[in-house]
Amino acid sequence: MQQTPMTKEGYAKLQEELERLKKVDRTKNIQDIAEARAHGDLSENAEYHAAKEKQSFIEGRIKELEAKLSTAIVVSSAHQDRDRVTFGATVTLKNTSTGEEKTYTLVGQEEVDLKRGRLSVASPVGKALVGHRVGENVLIRVPAGEIEYEVCRIDYEE
Repeated sequence: MQQTPMTKEGYAKLQEELERLKKVDRTKNIQDIAEARAHGDLSENAEYHAAKEKQSFIEGRIKELEAKLSTAIVVSSAHQDRDRVTFGATVTLKNTSTGEEKTYTLVGQEEVDLKRGRLSVASPVGKALVGHRVGENVLIRVPAGEIEYEVCRIDYEE
């Protein structure tokens, strides 16, 4: 079984979702099914069918989260070379042509959130950044071509 790297924050977030699904959502859904069943004829009972559909979603998500957590390995930034970009690093880059700055955090695939600047360490951008130091330039291939960035800052959470 292949292990999936994950930050401490990402692991905790998945655990919280799993607990909520098991303790809150599943319990409420069981009540919803019982309530809908009490309305009588199930063949034309939209509430019952909606609750059963939701039950299927909840149980599927629980299985999915349990599988993800069973293969997850929390990678601590304490053991990383803090002078280089590695898993868990928050990297500030400056476009050498435009001067525009961008900040990304390299995370596991399960934690990707582009709106928050969280990129997979296995993505093309993540792969291009790994191993670089502050002051070094890195060439990143994007659909529009290639962009050169300077690594301005590397931070790790404690």
